[in-house]
Amino acid sequence: MASTVAEGLQHMREDLADFYRDLHSHPELSLQETRTAGLLAQRLRDEGFDEVVEKVGVTGVVGVLRNGDGPVVMLRADFDALPVEERTGLPYASTVRAVDGDGHEVPVMHACGHDMHAVCLTGAAALLARSREQWSGTLLVVFQPAEELAVGARGMVDDGLFERFPKPDIVLGQHVGPLPAGFIGHGNGPVMAAADSVNITLHGRGGHGSRPEASIDPVLMAANVVTRLQGIVAREVPPAETAVVTVGRLKAGTKDNIIPESAELGVNIRAFTPAVRDLVRSAVERIVTGESRTSGAPKPPDFTWFASAPALVSEPEATKTTVAAFSEHFGAQRLLPMPQVNASEDVGVFGEALGVPTVFWFWGGLEAESTIAAFTEGRMDELPGNHSAAFAPVVEPTLSTGVEALVVAASTWLGKV
Repeated sequence: MASTVAEGLQHMREDLADFYRDLHSHPELSLQETRTAGLLAQRLRDEGFDEVVEKVGVTGVVGVLRNGDGPVVMLRADFDALPVEERTGLPYASTVRAVDGDGHEVPVMHACGHDMHAVCLTGAAALLARSREQWSGTLLVVFQPAEELAVGARGMVDDGLFERFPKPDIVLGQHVGPLPAGFIGHGNGPVMAAADSVNITLHGRGGHGSRPEASIDPVLMAANVVTRLQGIVAREVPPAETAVVTVGRLKAGTKDNIIPESAELGVNIRAFTPAVRDLVRSAVERIVTGESRTSGAPKPPDFTWFASAPALVSEPEATKTTVAAFSEHFGAQRLLPMPQVNASEDVGVFGEALGVPTVFWFWGGLEAESTIAAFTEGRMDELPGNHSAAFAPVVEPTLSTGVEALVVAASTWLGKV
């Protein structure tokens, strides 16, 4: 059935490519994706979806297509952009600027490929809607906002996604990345890391730089914390496990001869198991609190944890079934086994909330010949990757592969006629 449905793609390619270029030129930051959401919702309405609801979880879009008895299959795509200034040189490159959640004007770019995700899902939804005689069940299409803040999936669940709409039996999703275009990357079990971010404020006592003895220096405190945090992975996480601790932000003071009152750190952690995740979180708080106490800080540090996402687990048995369908459709030569990825994705929130399987895969967006050469020669780090100002998938065969992968996966789990 998937091959028959996908045959209709050849009549849609030009329209989908134009839609992709439009979204790429008009990116919107997380929870500001109103224009994009409206366009996505209209596409579902045009294909005759039974329900199309906007503003689920602030800016999310949900479409329901009922087609008789059978499983409920959820297809998900994210569609928010990043505060990155585009440097691809493409004729449809973004020149958009917007005001972020902190009130700062920033450049905006689809530097992670979410525009490609959204367009591929509209294509797959259209093909399945036009081929209802070949499958049975219910298709639940979810366009999720704010993946980059790791709050979009949770926001949709908290807004009643699974109370207001049919509960899926399986959640299917994909991500474009720096792989050869036309290829599918797959893994099973934990495929992407859990992520947690924390803002930390260290409190000191300010004063003149000439009289450090009369002050409690939060800059020195922060410097010691940064160094000591690097010991968590090296000395507390078992060598067989994987974790990452990154201090991505350190802010203190306004002038070289003034000891400030406080210092701020932004810390991000990654782990693949709940036990290691808890260990690292606890170690971060212990180290920061200990350094603050040792330094004689006037009050304990402040911790604000945010942007948390669970490890993304592609359920092994469901993944095996889906990858077998990919192999049959695309050919085994176009499938690439993937190692675990330390980046994170909050799509796992959906399946976790219901206790149903999630299947997640990657597909390539870079020109195939040069990318394969870079892989072969060990130059993978030279390729533009997600979140790079130079990352923009080639339109084809990326679009066709992404649409077909979603159709094949959905067809694998929908009822047969």
